[in-house]
Amino acid sequence: MLYYLFQYLNELDIPGAGVFQYISFRAAMALILSLLISAVFGGKLIEFLRNKQVGETVRDLGLKGQIEKQGTPTMGGVIILAAVLIPTLLFAKLHNTYIILMIVTTLWLGAIGFIDDYIKVFKKNKEGLAGKFKIIGQVGIGIIAGATLYFNDNVVVKQKVYHAVQESAVEEITYSQADNKSGDTYSWVDAKSTLTTIPFVKNNEFDYAWLIAWLGAGFAKYAWLVFIPMVILIVTAVSNGANITDGIDGLATGTSGIIGLTLGVLAYLSGNYVFADYLNIMFIPSSGELVIFMAAFVGSCVGFLWYNSYPAQVFMGDTGSLALGGIIAVFAIAIRKELLIPILCGIFLVENLSVMIQVGYFKYTKKKFGEGRRVFLMSPLHHHYQKLGIHESKIVSRFWIVGVALALLTIITLKLR
Repeated sequence: MLYYLFQYLNELDIPGAGVFQYISFRAAMALILSLLISAVFGGKLIEFLRNKQVGETVRDLGLKGQIEKQGTPTMGGVIILAAVLIPTLLFAKLHNTYIILMIVTTLWLGAIGFIDDYIKVFKKNKEGLAGKFKIIGQVGIGIIAGATLYFNDNVVVKQKVYHAVQESAVEEITYSQADNKSGDTYSWVDAKSTLTTIPFVKNNEFDYAWLIAWLGAGFAKYAWLVFIPMVILIVTAVSNGANITDGIDGLATGTSGIIGLTLGVLAYLSGNYVFADYLNIMFIPSSGELVIFMAAFVGSCVGFLWYNSYPAQVFMGDTGSLALGGIIAVFAIAIRKELLIPILCGIFLVENLSVMIQVGYFKYTKKKFGEGRRVFLMSPLHHHYQKLGIHESKIVSRFWIVGVALALLTIITLKLR
């Protein structure tokens, strides 16, 4: 909203009003405001939740320090949602398709998580919202995100078209590349496509439409049959991964902040044709505006850590964890970096896999030997290390270190091909 106000003031030649045209300035302001909202107003919300006795019900799993968490205020994800949405509404271009999609994603998954927490806390039902309804909600936002990114006319990528001679029919950006011996020029032209980035591969673009090439001529127009299910799968997996990771103080929050910072860098590079050209990655017009949203996201995570770090004064609940994972997934898909998720979100992936391996192996051995056996002392993986006697603050710190290493590896893939 402030963007439009200052745009109007800039047209009136008010000194300094033009600073709002810069993504870097608005991202910095969004980050600062997000930190203030989550850190300052977070304390007031915690006090409110404590007064209303909105506390976590903890099952005794035999973990050290677990029972002490009984009664800790939960549903703190409301702090994260507010700290993401308010700065975005103030500093981002609200007519931008990507921004609208991210706002819808945040509200949608936040609402699903809120309903789940509400049932657990106020209805005293430990099971919360039935799993099938969570999945339906995640599939729903996956369909919305996939359909928007595929069918919306404002979602395009700029592709290079090389020319032996300059053509006046298209906007030319002449650039002599070291490996372009012929001295040809190229043009950036808009294209509707389902291209995405493949890590570690030169000329690293993959088109989902290729998966249905067997349909024959005109197959590309049916690419949505592959693209939308893929979006649904990614959104569901990452959202659940963040939810599972949210098991000890500060783990999901800190990991999400590291991932968010990396995605913000990737969005800035993809939305700037100079950097996109230099790094030989897809130039995605208007995607740079996502940097403002992600700055608010990172600020909300860092601010929430003020209260969520060990020993936690508040838990985010599903209100926060489902939204965090969904935001990360949709954001990565929007900037065509979703195939980097197994690297960047490696913590979420390993946590998910540890549960799947544990459950699968237990069922297999029970059927084969009549007695279920376990691979880990307990799943998800962070509980396995707790069972080994490692303090949870040390587990969180080490997972963060791994998360930083994975984030750096993700950035390196831009050049490591």
